[in-house]
Parts: sequence; structure tokens; C-alpha cells
Amino acid sequence: MNKPYQALIFDWDGTLADSTSTIVQAVQAAFQDNDLPPPSNEAAQHIIGLALPKAMAYLAPTASELQLQNLAEAYKRRFLHPDNTMRLFEDAKALLPSLRQDYWLTVATGKSRRGLDRALQEVGLNQGFFLATRTVDECASKPSPDMILSLCDELGLEPKDCLMIGDTTHDLWMAHNAGCDAVAVLCGAHTRETLLSAPHVAMVDDFQGFVNWLQSGLKVETV
Repeated sequence: MNKPYQALIFDWDGTLADSTSTIVQAVQAAFQDNDLPPPSNEAAQHIIGLALPKAMAYLAPTASELQLQNLAEAYKRRFLHPDNTMRLFEDAKALLPSLRQDYWLTVATGKSRRGLDRALQEVGLNQGFFLATRTVDECASKPSPDMILSLCDELGLEPKDCLMIGDTTHDLWMAHNAGCDAVAVLCGAHTRETLLSAPHVAMVDDFQGFVNWLQSGLKVETV
């Protein structure tokens, strides 16, 4: 196997976790809870991966600070409802253990530390499965390169040693800003047309497609 990367950096929602629809519904419900017109599915999908304050400010640019805080709190209540159980994509669940034998696995997510820890526990990956993780509680929100650079500092790697895998342009631009290659996956929030607007070395349908590409040893020019 041609293995040009030491570490794989995964986004969480929409890349490893099948959570896009749950997030969209929670965002729309949060707006309704605050007597505001709910954003469209497309608009709600666009902000997935951003830090919550940044996401709400994007969706409600004329809202006051208090309204933004209320929206964020309402979203958290809706998303953390006991009926919303976190689940991995089936191919990710099946293939992550084998990837772990050949690569250092890490996560860079727009979730809070509490949110990621809860998600990891729910899917049974909270016992040190990932070598390192970063959230918006430790680093600046995507597309800032902070999460990737912080992971590199911890692991003693250069960005060129890492590969970012994500379902949004926020992930792809974060990787580009850090000097890191990125693969776009089509199983999450952003469409093919949207993802084509950001740099990436490959675009695949899903996690299985990513593993197939990785094992093929293919590495194409950045788009």
C-alpha cells in the first residue's frame, strides 16, 4: 500500500457520524423556539462544521447578541434531546478499526468538547480510540487552520504528513489553510457542486469510497 500520510484527520458530523439531518432539524427547531423564521435545509446544512456562535451569526446576521445566545441554547437543547442518538455511518463503523492499524487517527470538529466526548461515548469510541482530537473549545473555528496545526504540534508531524477528510468546504479550506491535503466526501452536508469550490485531492461518495481511494495509492493534483 502506498501510504503517503502518517495521520488521518476526520471531521465528525457528516463524515464519520450520520448526523446531518438531526443537526438541520435541531437548527430549524431552535429558530422556531425563538419565534424566528427557520432557515432552509440548504442554509442549515451550510453551517455544519462551524462553531455554534459563528453558525448562528451566519444564519441570523441581524440578530442581537442575546438572540444569538438564545438560538445557541435552544439548538443545544434540541440536539441533545434523548431521542437523538448518535450513530456512525455503517461503513465508517466497519472500516475505522482496520485504518487504525496503519494510520494515526484523529478528529477535528466544530462540536464543543462536551459534545464530542458525548458523541464518542455514544458510539463506543471513547476509550482512546482516536490518538488526538480537537474541538472549538480548544481551537478557532473552521476554516482556521488552528485545529490541524494544534494536532500536528501534539503529534510531532508536519501538515504534509496529514490528510483531512470532511464533508464541507469548511473542512477543505481548513486543510488548505494549514498546508494539508484533503479528501471531500459526499455523504454529508455539502453538495458536490459546493465541494468543488474548495481545494481537495480527491472526492468520494462515502467512507468506503475514501478507503478504496486510500488503498489504491492514488494521489491527484489539488482541484
